[in-house]
Amino acid sequence: MAPDTSSLRYFLVVAQERNFTRAAARIGIAQPALSARIRRLEADLGTQLLTRTTRSVALTPAGTALADSAPAALAALDRAFDTARRVGLGAAGPLRIGYSASAGSETAPLLVEALRRDAPDLQIIAAPMPTPDISTAVAQGRLDVGITRAEQPGTGVRRFPLRRERIGVQLSLSHPLAAHVDLDPTDLVAYPIQLHDRPANPPLHDALVNLFRDLPTQPQFITPAVAFDMSQRAVRTGTTISLVGEAALSAHPPGLTWRPLRGVAPLTICLVLPHVLMPIHRRVRTLAKSLATELDWLTVE
Repeated sequence: MAPDTSSLRYFLVVAQERNFTRAAARIGIAQPALSARIRRLEADLGTQLLTRTTRSVALTPAGTALADSAPAALAALDRAFDTARRVGLGAAGPLRIGYSASAGSETAPLLVEALRRDAPDLQIIAAPMPTPDISTAVAQGRLDVGITRAEQPGTGVRRFPLRRERIGVQLSLSHPLAAHVDLDPTDLVAYPIQLHDRPANPPLHDALVNLFRDLPTQPQFITPAVAFDMSQRAVRTGTTISLVGEAALSAHPPGLTWRPLRGVAPLTICLVLPHVLMPIHRRVRTLAKSLATELDWLTVE
């Protein structure tokens, strides 16, 4: 039968003091109770650890071996207990975050950095993935946290607004529309507009298309050849313009500018968490709320 750790710790105090009276006072228990714990420890191990006289206490060879090896074992056990507590509190352990590629320009990196400052022992794995897959992955437990643009369909998850950003137009500095301070959807219909295929993000795609729904003239939408082109080559050359959120400004390639659209509802970026929240999810949610407040993410002028 394995001894309990309290008895082992008591034994180490006796081994250091070589006196039951002093050891009991140091521990804060009665001497008879300490003697009983040591006898039980010896019974559990099936060997004598101490030789006792009325004047002294000495270690047997078995006692010496235990006194030498037990501190390291107890320290390792303490670390294991501490790790378990920290993981249980959401302060340590793995944290898997999936985010839509467009949220990776600013929103996701800032949240990850805030998490690293708040809980350095978290092993954060953050990676872009197809937007329609994120909610399902969170619901199935393959992700702990998701960050998506627009409200995505799916069950088994909770969605919390993380950021609202103005929708605008990314375009070349030399483009004719760049001379305007802001733009109206009617200003855009004469130019090809870059728009990703609908399956990449159906709610966002539909919201952008609906900006022109009631106009007499519909724009020409062009699907980019590269799903997520950080260089925005087609926009830089003036071949197309692109409808993007204001956060895209943080990763603006040279030669581009951004103009807001007037009278257009803001785009919502959502934090996606499982329906049943564990401490790690609550930690992320609390930190995300603080970050959104600090950076005024939920206020759109």
